[in-house]
Amino acid sequence: MTAIHFDPFGEQHRNDPYPAYAELRRRAPVFRVEKTGAYAVSRYADVAFVLRHPELFSSIAMQTTMTSGFTTGASTSGMGISGAEAARLVELLKSLPISISDLLRSRSLIASDPPVHGPMRNLVNRGFTPRRIAELETRIRAIARASLDALEGKSEFDLVTEFSVPLPVTVIAELLGVEPERSTDFKRWSDCAVAGATGGAGALRPETVLQGFAELSTYITGVVEERRRRPQEDLISTLIRAEDGEAGLTPIEVVMFTLLLLVAGNETTTNLLGNALLALMAHPDQLAGVQRDTSRIPALVEEALRYDGPIQFLFRQATQDVEIAGVKIPAGATLMPLIGSANRDDDQFPEADRFDVSRNTQGHLAFGLGIHFCLGASLARLEARVALEELLGRFARFERREPHVEYIDSYLVRGPKHLPLRVEA
Repeated sequence: MTAIHFDPFGEQHRNDPYPAYAELRRRAPVFRVEKTGAYAVSRYADVAFVLRHPELFSSIAMQTTMTSGFTTGASTSGMGISGAEAARLVELLKSLPISISDLLRSRSLIASDPPVHGPMRNLVNRGFTPRRIAELETRIRAIARASLDALEGKSEFDLVTEFSVPLPVTVIAELLGVEPERSTDFKRWSDCAVAGATGGAGALRPETVLQGFAELSTYITGVVEERRRRPQEDLISTLIRAEDGEAGLTPIEVVMFTLLLLVAGNETTTNLLGNALLALMAHPDQLAGVQRDTSRIPALVEEALRYDGPIQFLFRQATQDVEIAGVKIPAGATLMPLIGSANRDDDQFPEADRFDVSRNTQGHLAFGLGIHFCLGASLARLEARVALEELLGRFARFERREPHVEYIDSYLVRGPKHLPLRVEA
C-alpha cells in the first residue's frame, strides 16, 4: 500500500484539495502532517467533536499558528529576511499606534476560550442582531445592482474584481461607519492579512504585511477616538460603548476585530460567490434549475458552502492527552479540523462529491460549530443570496473565458483569484 502524502500548504492542494481529503477519510482519518507535526482530522463526526469541545481543544492555536505564518512567504521561498528588512520591521513595530504589550494582552474573539470568549462574544453580538442584519438587505441590493449597472453592455468581465469584491468590502466599510472612499484600502488590508498569515511561497513579505497592519491600526484607532467624542449609529460606536455593566472593546481589540471582519466577513463572501459560480457553470442543469426558480437561491448558497466552502480548515490545540479515531494526540499538539473534508463526508452527506442544490445541507460546517460558530454567518448568507439573485436575474448565460482557475494564494481561504466570464444578458 502506498504511503499517504498530504500537504495542505502546497499548490496541488490549493488547486483541488478534495481527492486528498477523500484519501484521508478512507485511510487515515487522523493524520500527522509531516511538514508541521499537526494532526489533520478529516471525518465529519471527528471534526464536529473537536469544534464542540473547547475544553479539550483550545482556540489559542488560531492565534499562534496564524502569527507563525507571518514569515511563511520568506521562509518557503528561500529568500529569508535580510538585516535591513529586520531593521525595517523593528521600526514599523515602533511606529504602531498601540504598544506590542497591549497587542499581546488584548482579547481575540477567534482565538479565545471560555471564560474569556463568552463576554466578548456577547459584546460584539450587539452589532449583529437579526434585526440589524435584516435592515441591511435594501442597501446590499442597491450595492449589487450598482455594480451590475456598471457592467451594462459588457459581454465579458471579471466576476471577482468587478462584482464579488466590491460588494462585501462596501458593506463592511459602511457597517463599521468608515468613509466609502476607504473601501479600496480595506480590500488591500484584507488581502495583506490573508496572504501574510496564510499564504504559500507567493505570500507577501513580512515588511509588506506589517506595513498594512500599521496602516489599518492607525486608521481604526483614529476612528475609535473620533467615535468616543462623537458616537454614531455604526458598528465601531457599538463596540466601544459600555453597556449593561460591561466595558466596550479597547482600541486594539477594535483593530483586531476589524481585521477579523475583513478576513472572515469580506473574504468569505467574495470567495463564496466565486466558488458558487464555478460550481454552477460546471453543473449547467443546476444553474438552469435555479434560474427557473429563484426561490432555490438560499438552498444554492448552502450547497455552495458545503460543496466548496471559502474556509478549508481551522486550528486547535489539545489541552490534554486525547484520542480520536484510535489515534493518541498528546497535550499541546496542534490539530487541523478539516472543514472542507467534513463537508464532503459521504457518511454525513450521501454522494457528497455531487453538487446538488436540492440536497439537505443541514449541519454543514462551513461556518464552524459550537461557541465559535461564525459571528457573521447571517450577513454572509444575506450578501450571497442578494448577490446571486441580482446576478442570475441579470444574465441568462455564463461561460468561463479561461479553462484554468487561479486560486488565491492561501492555504486556509479558498476561492478564485480571478474569474473572467463571458455572459449573455
